[in-house]
Amino acid sequence: MKNFLLKTSCFLLIWSAVSVSTASAAQLFVSVKNITHSIYFTPLLITAHSSETHLFRLGESASPELRAMAEGGDISGLSGLAGGADADTVENPAEGLLAPGASVTDIFIDTDQTGNTLLSLVAMLLPTNDGFVGLDSLELPETPGIYTFYLNGYDAGTEANDELITGGGAPGVPGIPAAPGGDAGMDGTGVSSSDANTKVHIHRGNLGDGDPSGGSSDLDFSIHRWLNPVAEVIIEIL
Repeated sequence: MKNFLLKTSCFLLIWSAVSVSTASAAQLFVSVKNITHSIYFTPLLITAHSSETHLFRLGESASPELRAMAEGGDISGLSGLAGGADADTVENPAEGLLAPGASVTDIFIDTDQTGNTLLSLVAMLLPTNDGFVGLDSLELPETPGIYTFYLNGYDAGTEANDELITGGGAPGVPGIPAAPGGDAGMDGTGVSSSDANTKVHIHRGNLGDGDPSGGSSDLDFSIHRWLNPVAEVIIEIL
């Protein structure tokens, strides 16, 4: 058993190889765990794809499809970019929101027919304005084994982080769609009216405040603050 820790701009990797034989990464199981204290994931999109496809790129402007996912949880556009639901693209494996501490396990991905060698994953983070958990074009290992990744939360850079619960969610409509835990405040004045960084970047996390009926934010700093990483992903290469 060999273990090592590798940190990149997108994720942390812990590798535990159970075999040293070489094989193509044609079939795999994926498990995803929400490791935050109080942040929910909207429906997940998990896809194996070629180098011609990217769901997002760190440091670049968000696509309209990424914006729809990051602001409102709509994965349909990104799924379309990836070719739609099929043997190597899985939509909404949790059948709804993935709650803090919850997992979806043993999601089967089969790239035997397509030969796709890169894996990506996205889901909106709630409650945030345009935050999302993301894995961008991970090259699937060729060695059979179990690989564990810790994923960061990103900011799409498409909407100011005002931290106001408004029911918004359509692209271009300010505000956070909802706080699924039912633990947010109301009548905040807004943390920010603009976002200096309009490219996809590491999310600063929620700020929140301690005033449930006013203040600058509708989010509670004792509940909704979070730090990276936000998700654990385990990939078993068969």
